[in-house]
Amino acid sequence: MALWNATLERAGPGLLLQDILAGDDPQITAAVTVIAALDADILILTGFDHDARGQALAALAERLWQSGHPYPHRHAPRTNAGIPTGFDADADGRPVEAADAQGWGRFPGSGSLAVLSRFPLGQASSHADFLWRDLPGTLMPPDTDPGLAAIQRLSSHTHTALPVRLGGQTLTLLLWHATPPAFDGPEDRNGRRNHDEAAFWLHLLNGTLPFPPPAPPFVLMGQANLDPLDGDGRPQALRSLLTHPALQDPAPRGPHSRTEPGHSGDPALDTALYDRLGGLRLSYILPSTDLTVTASGILWPPPDDPLAATLAAASHHRPVWVDLHLPATAATPAPLDPNAPSR
Repeated sequence: MALWNATLERAGPGLLLQDILAGDDPQITAAVTVIAALDADILILTGFDHDARGQALAALAERLWQSGHPYPHRHAPRTNAGIPTGFDADADGRPVEAADAQGWGRFPGSGSLAVLSRFPLGQASSHADFLWRDLPGTLMPPDTDPGLAAIQRLSSHTHTALPVRLGGQTLTLLLWHATPPAFDGPEDRNGRRNHDEAAFWLHLLNGTLPFPPPAPPFVLMGQANLDPLDGDGRPQALRSLLTHPALQDPAPRGPHSRTEPGHSGDPALDTALYDRLGGLRLSYILPSTDLTVTASGILWPPPDDPLAATLAAASHHRPVWVDLHLPATAATPAPLDPNAPSR
């Protein structure tokens, strides 16, 4: 399975679908090439514009089918991005901007999350409505407008549990895409929220939320938008996830020789590269401890590999992947029918 922030985001609703259907957008062409190179059985895309009928995701799946990489089962979780709150959430005097939505977004569904799978998917359980103030030990700024606090959801995008059917077994994907811990003011609203979006999973695993903990086997996969050692943010909750007794961190590495003299973390673990910030580890795949990890890595080709330029043209994020060993009762991938039912 793989996770990639493909940065397939556009400035308005319907524009991503339009660009996919046009067939000549260089970024989308590059993204299709990268996804084909990954060849994952289960692929989570973040930074993907969501539309109510899933047309953009279906159009991308059709492009992948035509390239010889079909994904007959798809899911786009319900998202908070771009949903208006009616409040001036960032207190800049303008209450109808992207930063004032339930999750940052120019329109509902902006830059959200999508699932492509070769295995059948079950019924998802969404915690996108869970209120930020209801998280135990919440770091919500104490001076938050009471009216906003009464409706402000924790998830900037989603916290979703999605079952994948593997023969007689079920593997549950725990998915999230957190807000970056930046682009705010001294109140550190985004930094606090980013921390609590990771802390949600700690509380779920520890049984301190009004929902039952996930039954193994499961895999926690998400764009945490936070490095445990470098960059901005409050990494305490993320670090606790990386060492949680119910989870294992395969620590996927990229096969490159970059150095980051000003950073504390190993640059081989980085999943994104920025001009100003340098490399950061932002994307995570954390299987439950009952699963056997047979291999893991980051798709980060050397500069002389043609795929390197293609990947750079698609996104400044790099895909992270993990191979898991499942018991022999697991099924082979579903029939490769582009018109198969999907969620």
